[in-house]
Amino acid sequence: MSRLILVLGDQLSPELSALREGDKSKDTVVMAEVMDEASYVRHHPKKIAFVFAAMRKFAAQLRDDGWDVRYTELDDTANGGSIPGELLRRAEDTGADEVIATEPGEWRLIEALNDAPVKVRQLSDDRFLASHNEFERWAKGRKALRMEYFYRDMRRKTGLLMEGDDPVEGKWNFDHDNRKPAPDEVDFGGPMRFEPDETVEAVLDLVERQFPDNFGRLRPFWFATDRGQARRALSHFITHALPKFGDFQDAMLDDNRFLYHAIISPYLNAGLLTPLEICKAAEQAYTDGQAPINAVEGFIRQIIGWREYVRGIYFLEGPDYPRRNALNHQRALPDLYWGGETQMRCLSKAVEQTRDEAYAHHIQRLMVTGNFALLAGVNPTELHHWYLRVYADAYEWVEAPNTVGMSQFADGGIIASKPYVSSGSYINRMSDHCKKCAYSVTKKTGEGACPFNLLYWHFMERHRDRFGKNPRMGQMYATWDRMDPDRREKVLKEADAFLDRLSAGEAV
Repeated sequence: MSRLILVLGDQLSPELSALREGDKSKDTVVMAEVMDEASYVRHHPKKIAFVFAAMRKFAAQLRDDGWDVRYTELDDTANGGSIPGELLRRAEDTGADEVIATEPGEWRLIEALNDAPVKVRQLSDDRFLASHNEFERWAKGRKALRMEYFYRDMRRKTGLLMEGDDPVEGKWNFDHDNRKPAPDEVDFGGPMRFEPDETVEAVLDLVERQFPDNFGRLRPFWFATDRGQARRALSHFITHALPKFGDFQDAMLDDNRFLYHAIISPYLNAGLLTPLEICKAAEQAYTDGQAPINAVEGFIRQIIGWREYVRGIYFLEGPDYPRRNALNHQRALPDLYWGGETQMRCLSKAVEQTRDEAYAHHIQRLMVTGNFALLAGVNPTELHHWYLRVYADAYEWVEAPNTVGMSQFADGGIIASKPYVSSGSYINRMSDHCKKCAYSVTKKTGEGACPFNLLYWHFMERHRDRFGKNPRMGQMYATWDRMDPDRREKVLKEADAFLDRLSAGEAV
């Protein structure tokens, strides 16, 4: 009896476990653009277009490789509308009595396959370095699940940047060298861009018709949409940007959206690239003397350290993890996240870039949009849904731990030992945004004072019961306590007034 081999839109890898299990002579590959997956959140149109175009090209590749592929486009009148619906339809067409699937990266879809009207056998997704069992063994009995120690185990496992049992150049982590402020000039033209071909143009037209009101600009569209293009994009980054990536990976500039960043996470998370090939390319650049250790180690740490770690946390913590709210923050997501008027330049630039590119780098997400939401007490589930909607690389397994855990401390400290909050001084140090802002980053109170300065102390005070004894925050509470009482009162009063305006929907 034949079987169906399910391939999802973020599983575009020839070595996928479900494909390895299949038999080309009798099994049928099922791929489908379905409205359930395109609309469970209102994704950025660039993300939808990227996934659909990459799916169509991957389906063609599988056919060329000898597979029988049943592919359903979104506007097919026979489309079942969901992955289970498409599996049932294709099972009836082919007479297949079993579906082989690689485990999806979201609890929502795992559960949908478990409840599907056809038998689905889910295989582990071994495109990752650490299996669920391996991560659980690592986590068992630890008081704190800190990424750094997991990362070191992944270095030992892969041998990347290792000399026997020791890290190259005698250190595991060179992050201290990767915090330079924004440079005066950037001598990198940005990520490799690809002109849409006939397949991509057809998808762009489809997305324009079907999702005209989704937040984000669809065109111009320049993402890679097949493995060959993705490999070229990787090579372009390794050659031209990696040498300075480490130095300026946290920097932000008004007039440069990419600096020295790779912009390959959409390709990695969709399966067009593998983590090891990316890391080995970076390691080779170090070995050849083309890129310094701080850049290469920092880049590799993001992939085999952080990326693997957050996936481990997501599956370890279970389906309720994205809805956690340890700080009980309930403020609605402000309209400025959807492009509403704001005088805060750092936020307006981050949201503008997100709207146009479906991309912002990790500091823009963590220390601008995330920092503001945390300081303002925004509901973390609303923020989680926003990140899931607006970024082309966002899938819940990677996005939820970064938002709920790292950015919003909504998991109560599983990922972060303290909340990632800062005043305006951090943004001023790492960017040129403050120079053109309507607010003054040097003003702590009064008209024109930077809202981050006011909200920082407001956050610290309202959560003192939780964080007052945190050893990493003691110095800041001591600074607050040394302030004149009248000044503390003024800070809190002005912060309250700002938050009231924010809640009322006023432009801030």
